[in-house]
Amino acid sequence: MTTGNERDSDVSLSSFPITSSFSITGQQARAIWLRAQRLDEAAPFGSGAEAARRAVEHLGYVQIDAINVIKRSHHHILFTRIPDYRPSDLDRAQAADKTVFEYWTHALSYVSVGDFRFFRPAMAAFRAAPPKSFESLDPADYAAMLRRIETEGPIAIRDIDDDVLVEKTHPWGSRKPSRRALRYGFFAGDLVVSKRTGIEKTYDLTDRHFGWPQSPQTATEEEVAAYLLDRALRSQGLVSLDSASYGVTRAKAALSRIIDARVAAGALVPVHPDGQEKLRHWTTPEALEDSRDRTVARRVHILSPFDPLVIQRKRFKLFFGHEHRFEAYVPPAQRVYGYFTLPVIAGQRPVAVLDLKMDRPSKTLLIQKWSWLVDPSPSLKGRIDRELQRFEAFQRGA
Repeated sequence: MTTGNERDSDVSLSSFPITSSFSITGQQARAIWLRAQRLDEAAPFGSGAEAARRAVEHLGYVQIDAINVIKRSHHHILFTRIPDYRPSDLDRAQAADKTVFEYWTHALSYVSVGDFRFFRPAMAAFRAAPPKSFESLDPADYAAMLRRIETEGPIAIRDIDDDVLVEKTHPWGSRKPSRRALRYGFFAGDLVVSKRTGIEKTYDLTDRHFGWPQSPQTATEEEVAAYLLDRALRSQGLVSLDSASYGVTRAKAALSRIIDARVAAGALVPVHPDGQEKLRHWTTPEALEDSRDRTVARRVHILSPFDPLVIQRKRFKLFFGHEHRFEAYVPPAQRVYGYFTLPVIAGQRPVAVLDLKMDRPSKTLLIQKWSWLVDPSPSLKGRIDRELQRFEAFQRGA
């Protein structure tokens, strides 16, 4: 698939055999995906905590990351789609409105609480066969931790001062054994992160936090697969088996069955990039028709490396022609673009990669390195500079 100027296909969908694969241009594919990501609108989700809820619900998940050279990734992702976003909006959605919760997707993420039941099978699977790192957890100690939270209320790791400290077994681990009990409760679904203060998490009993008289019913394997497909169609526009099952590869067989059934019913259309028939994707007839006439606004976005548009690196390269490198864990001498690199897209094109860092004492956004991917015009440089000013103002905010 190319990333230059392309003509949209003039084949009529109404005359297209639904069991065949429909060839689409790169321009169409990017238009569908950018539309699904809501990156072609100024303020698609409104404002405030309700906008944060809507964005998480639409995107399916918003990845959490602890790197803090600029505002953390979850806040950055939401700011990209909510112009007046403030971190307190997400805090409210999680701790007060209780419309989002944290769990593992392909990584630790914020998810809409309406999707909780689709994560119950993963919680049950964890409880049935926890990883080896939890083998040393004493069931009696875990039960005591649950009783303590039930009696004393929500608890953070800093509140536990009676642990006998041990050596860390992982650089991101803790010397407090109680942290393992809290993490076990989180992955098993007994506990939920009831609020965050920076990277510090406070845990509460799940049912009590949400006020549920009864926990949501556990989804079946087919229901989970249908959820993954619907989530991907909503946030990606056109999907492959890999993109829909990202982080949940065990769902591929069930996903394939559902896709086949929807294609047979005319609810999905098989498509492929121009000249790459083996790269099978699917989209809805409505999205395909819409893409033929859609022109993407010339918006500039400075994206988080964990943005859902970027996180699936192979997919981003396929449709946008740029292989984004995340180099925070690469030795400095081997870095091409820098420590914390952010891709910049203008319209449908990746145009630059910026290595940014916020100097918090001076409240100044530092450009460590600016790497152009195109030959920039003065107009393009000016548009990016204006977006950088807006981005810097967001970094200064509380």
